[in-house]
Amino acid sequence: MSAPLADFRSDTMTAPTPAMRQAMANAEVGDDVWGEDPTVKRLEEDGAKVLGKPAALFLPSGTMANQVAIHVHCRPGDELICEERSHVFYYEGGGIARLSGTQVRTLVAADGFPTPAQIEGAVRAYDPHFPRSRLLVLENTHNMAGGRVASAARMGEMAAAARRHNMLVHVDGARLCNAAVALGCSPGDLTAAADTTTLCLSKGLGAPVGSLLAGPVDFVAEARRARKAFGGGLRQAGVLAAAGLIALHEGPTLLAKDHARARQLAEGLAALPWLQVEVAATESNIVMADCRSGDPVALLAHLRAASVLAAKAGPKRIRFVLHRDVPDDAVPRCLAACRSFDPATSTSSSS
Repeated sequence: MSAPLADFRSDTMTAPTPAMRQAMANAEVGDDVWGEDPTVKRLEEDGAKVLGKPAALFLPSGTMANQVAIHVHCRPGDELICEERSHVFYYEGGGIARLSGTQVRTLVAADGFPTPAQIEGAVRAYDPHFPRSRLLVLENTHNMAGGRVASAARMGEMAAAARRHNMLVHVDGARLCNAAVALGCSPGDLTAAADTTTLCLSKGLGAPVGSLLAGPVDFVAEARRARKAFGGGLRQAGVLAAAGLIALHEGPTLLAKDHARARQLAEGLAALPWLQVEVAATESNIVMADCRSGDPVALLAHLRAASVLAAKAGPKRIRFVLHRDVPDDAVPRCLAACRSFDPATSTSSSS
């Protein structure tokens, strides 16, 4: 009998719990486009409180939540500033240009968080030759930097740099609760200096679908209009919001375990001479491992044969993400499979 699958590809791989399925079956619903779904309303009210903002909006995905925020904040010809590997720029299908006619100016930061000096240096002069620097987007935790976190003080410093140039600030908080748990603070502490924020309910928090977008009341009213225009109008969405409520209130309590297991995995992988892992950079639930030798594609195939799944995150980089549905024995099984891999016999198809 084969071992149960250990799926480290993403924390989006979580399945709804029995309690979520029961809540979904029993959810009180109405037409949310008409503003009549009581369960969605409750999720939005609770989400706004958790995120420290006056109002919130339920959307199908984190990508839509980010793109709606950008669309409301910016006008065609404006420019937003973000770190070069930010999800809004790297993984959202060119939506910034496609949907909002906004261009992007990227900054390089090893841990994903630009310095205030970098931010101010990227702001355009007020001149008709240049686009208007309108929005700073920060991502906390930062996915492609390996789940790195920025403290409330650091978030405030970056936001202050933008404010000095009359810019707005949006936080891509897909894994904001991971950052809050890692830092021992509330999610709202990390977004206090920002105008708007998202929170993904379907990653480590465990909901099957959905994200929240939070900010001022007038912003959320405009975001609701943009959500409709983008095709995100929801009908009897209380079925989904019921699971989202459980994820919002109960999901954060499980994240510390994911962080501890990620550190255990990082330490074990770092001991392999053909892998490079920055253990200190494993601050939440993501582990990045770079192959010094051997073919990452061959390594992924070797892991799959051992019922372990991971994902490429660069030419030589493999990403492992811990979440609630990774079995308790998954980390030692993953490490055992990696130790049995011989990089010298793998052919490099990625170099």
